[in-house]
Amino acid sequence: MFEQLELHADLCNALGDMGFTAPTSIQSSVIPKAMEGRDILASAPTGTGKTAAFLLPAAQFLLDFPREYHGATRILILSPTRELAIQTYEHALEITQHTNIVCGVITGGINYGTDRDTLAKNLDILVATPGRLFEHIEKESFDCRDIEVMILDEADRMLDMGFRSIVNQIASEARWRKQSMLFSATLEGPGIAQFSKDLLVNPESITVDPSRKEKAKIHQWYHLADDASHKYQLLKHILSEQAESAIVFVKTRERLQQLKDRLASDDIDVCWLQGEMPQDKRNQAMSRFKNGEVKILLATDVAARGIDVDDISHVINFDMPRTSDVYLHRIGRTGRAGAKGTAISIVEAHDFAMLGRIARYIKEVIKPRVIDELRPKHKAPTIKKPKKSTLKKNTKKGGKKSSGPKKKGRGKNITSRKQDNG
Repeated sequence: MFEQLELHADLCNALGDMGFTAPTSIQSSVIPKAMEGRDILASAPTGTGKTAAFLLPAAQFLLDFPREYHGATRILILSPTRELAIQTYEHALEITQHTNIVCGVITGGINYGTDRDTLAKNLDILVATPGRLFEHIEKESFDCRDIEVMILDEADRMLDMGFRSIVNQIASEARWRKQSMLFSATLEGPGIAQFSKDLLVNPESITVDPSRKEKAKIHQWYHLADDASHKYQLLKHILSEQAESAIVFVKTRERLQQLKDRLASDDIDVCWLQGEMPQDKRNQAMSRFKNGEVKILLATDVAARGIDVDDISHVINFDMPRTSDVYLHRIGRTGRAGAKGTAISIVEAHDFAMLGRIARYIKEVIKPRVIDELRPKHKAPTIKKPKKSTLKKNTKKGGKKSSGPKKKGRGKNITSRKQDNG
């Protein structure tokens, strides 16, 4: 029970309204340490309640130490993408619904007048994307001096997107803070190690293996396609006959537009999400998908993280991702919080090298399936099965690790004023 974590009754009541009765593994591990004021370095799989793990102790801090005077933001949460920032903000509103805590969000793609209205409020919690927030810091329209807790969500994604320097500079501006928390899908690699060294002080390192109930139950398989036409027919069959709700991933904006138009010509209603899309259009697409008005969302990899929608039955890789970790981020949109999900890859012969790399990365064999009326005419190339002995050998001291991409680059000094693009 959440009451056993010594959370305020108003927060427990909000969790009850949200349908949550007991904390997940990551919440049970993080919340007590965070409420002690410790810096936190935490890792947990997607869909295991990570957002509440940092929102609840942050809200508890504000209730324990209420604001004595009007001032600037006290809790800053940095999110790598617009979608994740907005969803974290919405989650914060739900958790604080029975309190007087004031929450706000600013992201790229929104006009600056809206930002000014948000920042003019007596904000307790601000969720922001790093690039837009840093613009306000440079323009002196945001004051970091009152920040008491800084939280970085999906820190590995921030590194991938080139936000290290900006985040370090924001942290430098908020150097009077009392606590920092860093959450990442993985704690492996020198990138995260240096990031945490730059930002955290004697952190409590928490890596959680979720319970069987919390673990994602994602069934994965692939369909072999002879050519582009066959590939589309397989997709149409899956969307029409199997998927209750689905995210379909493609690799480029151009591919998305082509697929969107083709599905529309077959009277299949879709919404879509892609890079360089106006924020109001993004919000509209996500709203239509989340409320069930449209059952199919087409997305490029800009949306592989940050989509937190209940009951997504299928993730479909119409185009295979460029890397194995992106594959994991994609399929993590289904099978959330212990629910069952399905991840289907529709592959042509040239995709099999990537399929093999993914199998070795996730240490699972991805098996083929066949739709009777759409059987491929050609045989599939052979995929090498991941060998347990090889995996053990590769993880020995001095050997190359078998899983996880290499992190590039080293951390920059926290006082660096050089700004990354991205």
